[in-house]
Amino acid sequence: MSVPPTQNRVPYYSQWESRDLVPEFITGRLDAADDPLWQKSGAESPQEYAFWAPRMCGVACLRMALDYWRHPVPPSVPLVRELCEAGAYIREGDTVKGLIYQPFAAHVATRWGLAARSFPDLPATRLRKIVGSGQLALVSVHKSVRTPDVDPPHQGGHLVLAVGVTEESVMLHNPSGLPDQSQEFAAVPWARFAHFYAGRGVVLGA
Repeated sequence: MSVPPTQNRVPYYSQWESRDLVPEFITGRLDAADDPLWQKSGAESPQEYAFWAPRMCGVACLRMALDYWRHPVPPSVPLVRELCEAGAYIREGDTVKGLIYQPFAAHVATRWGLAARSFPDLPATRLRKIVGSGQLALVSVHKSVRTPDVDPPHQGGHLVLAVGVTEESVMLHNPSGLPDQSQEFAAVPWARFAHFYAGRGVVLGA
């Protein structure tokens, strides 16, 4: 059964404060500690911000969803600290495990009253129906989905927010997408999406 086109008008947030500088951050031409807007993140120092910014794709997706459903949107670093306390991230020295879906979903449901469910197995066909019904989904893809014509080395490892679907494509808000190319409402054909998608995620609803 086909799904009617759906595009939820979700505001966009990058995982870096300066969204126009994402190409410099992801290539290493500019250190995140030199982000001129780092203080907007709520970090206590440029170094704290630089540690978390490359790891906050899930936080950025959550901020988009909170804004969409008209909840106050916390700054990114205080929000990641909160998620650490909830067990959604586990930091050991300079390594971080996460985003861990189940404690993340439980915290989102308790804290904001949103319907949130972890899906360790979320086929693209089901994702299509879920987003087509007006829900949002944090989905695990390879980070190179920002340039979907290039084949990735593997699937998963980076979270994007699925905000719309058509018969041909899934529309993504990508926290590490390229300005004016793949940040907002980036349409990725379903056949190409399969190369990047790990088949798991978290579904959010009002």
